[in-house]
Amino acid sequence: MYAKYFKRIFDLVISILALPIFIFIFIVLAIFIKLEDGGSVIYISKRIGKNFKIFNMYKFRSMKVDAPNILNDDGSTYNSKNDHRVTKVGRFIRETSIDETAQIINVMIGNMSLIGPRPGDVESINTYRDDEKDKTLVKPGITGYSQAYYRNNLGVRKKRLNDVWYAHNVNFVLDVKIFIKTIFVLLKRNGVYTNDCEKETNS
Repeated sequence: MYAKYFKRIFDLVISILALPIFIFIFIVLAIFIKLEDGGSVIYISKRIGKNFKIFNMYKFRSMKVDAPNILNDDGSTYNSKNDHRVTKVGRFIRETSIDETAQIINVMIGNMSLIGPRPGDVESINTYRDDEKDKTLVKPGITGYSQAYYRNNLGVRKKRLNDVWYAHNVNFVLDVKIFIKTIFVLLKRNGVYTNDCEKETNS
């Protein structure tokens, strides 16, 4: 009942309440991003959504204009503190995850939820094993189980299996726990950079 009906209602209510804060963040970031390199404020990325449907995910741009997309061997996005592609403003908004707040637009559109598995890169769509595919039974989220409890300290395989577990067990109490845990993780700023963490190996 919650996953089918009330989760969407909560997404909309919270997104509407957070909209003034988002507008303020947008204005502030727009000024700093434009002052640094004059490029676009919002970055649009093709991602895998519910039932493997492709959608446009919005983020505040943290990389230099026309920066190349670099992937790790396991298909995850290369992410390091010393990444030369990242702007000065971008480094700050990545470490605080402010860049992800632009996805409130996706939540209001309806192709994302506040809580759910993080959407995979479209380039990885053919890499899902059979026991990983149920990750897409639910809408992807701005934050999820793996991000709240491990942030970037897990490999792709483990993250996907955690996401499958979430998709099979989604409920209101679990979403509240993930939301609260995410706040504490963001305040600590641990596990921000995938390539600076000791990740579990894919098995």
